[in-house]
Amino acid sequence: MRIAFAGTGNINKVHAQAAKNAGLELTAVVNHKKDSMIGFGKQFNIARQYEKLEDLLNDGGVDALVVSTPNYLHSPQTIAALNAGVHVMVEKPMAMNAQEAELMCKAEKKSGAILMVAHCWRFDPDVLWLKDQSKKLGKIIRTKGIGVHAHWGPSGWFTQRKLAGGGAMADMGIHALDTARFILGDPKPISVYAKIGTYYQDFDVDDTGVIIVEWDNGATSTIESGWWQPHADGPEAATQLYGTEGFGELFPTHLELSNKKEREIDFIEPGFEFPRREHCPQSLYDDQMNYFAECINKKQTPIPGGTEGLINMKVVDAAYESSRTGKVVEVI
Repeated sequence: MRIAFAGTGNINKVHAQAAKNAGLELTAVVNHKKDSMIGFGKQFNIARQYEKLEDLLNDGGVDALVVSTPNYLHSPQTIAALNAGVHVMVEKPMAMNAQEAELMCKAEKKSGAILMVAHCWRFDPDVLWLKDQSKKLGKIIRTKGIGVHAHWGPSGWFTQRKLAGGGAMADMGIHALDTARFILGDPKPISVYAKIGTYYQDFDVDDTGVIIVEWDNGATSTIESGWWQPHADGPEAATQLYGTEGFGELFPTHLELSNKKEREIDFIEPGFEFPRREHCPQSLYDDQMNYFAECINKKQTPIPGGTEGLINMKVVDAAYESSRTGKVVEVI
């Protein structure tokens, strides 16, 4: 399988290493910044280098593309590749807004190529364990998720609305949002209420957010997002589940089950290391890339695909609208 990369930032270096580890053929790279592209090409021994994606697609010889460019390029680059019959894995958030995401989903259906959204936490061993074990908690009443950088935040295009679309909510909050939704079994959102603002840095996107999502399975999720926060209750994608029969948590990952007969709490721990040496290890992205390749080989729709990414974008859009109006926003 011949795979190419749009973007040469840190996350695409991780994806390229994952592709290498998976035994894929790293074929081409695209970036308008020539120096960065040359360095990326040297690091991964990629000879074909293009300043424009259109030139790569015109030359052909590529089966799949990883899109890890600034958010404003996600939709046009993904659509162009899909229209050329090239399978795409696009970084989160999949687009600037839900409208763009819908166009990407339409392009996927029309082209027959595969679209996957890189919601990486769905491939994490801790997350998979908690999802499997969560049935022991009874009915899940509420969840709390963390997508926060404490004492740190990104710079550059991440902090520019015209390039990123949104700030910490779109960048970090979406990790917590998708993780909670995945563990809950991918319910559909009904409504969103949010308070989002910029308090810690001087830029035109948000650095602070709290959103409340009501799901169609009766659960309610609280999501905290932020950059440069003075404190975070947990690392990226940390999630708590409150059920009728107990409590479950990611990072540190465990269950606390209510033993009503003995009036005790039974603790169940999977034995995962915490804190981790690396919170986002290469193995996480290796598993994600292997799944992407498997979906292409088996011609199966990936999960998370365009549908999951679109629903997340609808929630993000609703959160920004709710914060702007001060009202609960229904998700259609």
